[in-house]
Amino acid sequence: MYQFHHAVFYGIGAYTAALILTKTSLPVWFGFVAAPIVAGIMGLVIGIICVRLSKLYFGMLQISLGSLVWAIVFRWYAFTGGDEGIHGISLPAAIGSGRGAYYFVLAVSAVSLLILYRIVISPFGRTFQAIRDNPARCEAIGINVRRHQLIGEIIAAAFAGIAGSMFVVVEGSVFPDLLFWTLSLEILIMCLLGGWFTFLGPMLGAAIIVMLRSVAGSYTEYWTMILGIVLMLLIFFLPEGVLGYFQKISRHIRGKKSIRETA
Repeated sequence: MYQFHHAVFYGIGAYTAALILTKTSLPVWFGFVAAPIVAGIMGLVIGIICVRLSKLYFGMLQISLGSLVWAIVFRWYAFTGGDEGIHGISLPAAIGSGRGAYYFVLAVSAVSLLILYRIVISPFGRTFQAIRDNPARCEAIGINVRRHQLIGEIIAAAFAGIAGSMFVVVEGSVFPDLLFWTLSLEILIMCLLGGWFTFLGPMLGAAIIVMLRSVAGSYTEYWTMILGIVLMLLIFFLPEGVLGYFQKISRHIRGKKSIRETA
């Protein structure tokens, strides 16, 4: 099971932080704490509806529900600002400056990555990986697959909400495009480029896309065509992604070394 509309939780986190900062007198930290909570609740609601299905049907239903949330944000001018979004969000001087925002986002990202890594290497995370590889066998040995998938949806949504709140720190504004399905497609491409089944792969994929956008975009406005060509070549020659390919080579070398040592 994969997230086919991950951007909706990213946008929910961004809008939660932005709305609290602009429409209430609550402390600033409250907005950053509320962002993953609200995104996680949205993940719970969407997950309860979608987790009954699998594969393509799960993805189509998630995209449909996410598009519904986007439409509400896009049209609710009195609350979300509609298609104009929310701009000029004021932040404390400690995180409002360029340097402060950089270190704040860096610290939050580092803590989030550490927590995610601990989840991945825990028995709970190993169960997720087993469900990913063979859900039928996991269900046969007594694992509640749907419950774990729902928990995974909530965890993914909460961390997407954290990322969305960091967008507010960096940009000082939010807009409905943060919840649009094209951003979800870009996230999927990042994962595919870096390596689906690796921890650091999606970050590497994100770096590749940002680099392509910066370098190729400075020469032509059709940089997405270059990205499409790179993606096609990757699917044909590196289906495991860039980092996945290097891990495969590393395992192959370790295997040969182990055979030589045994011999």
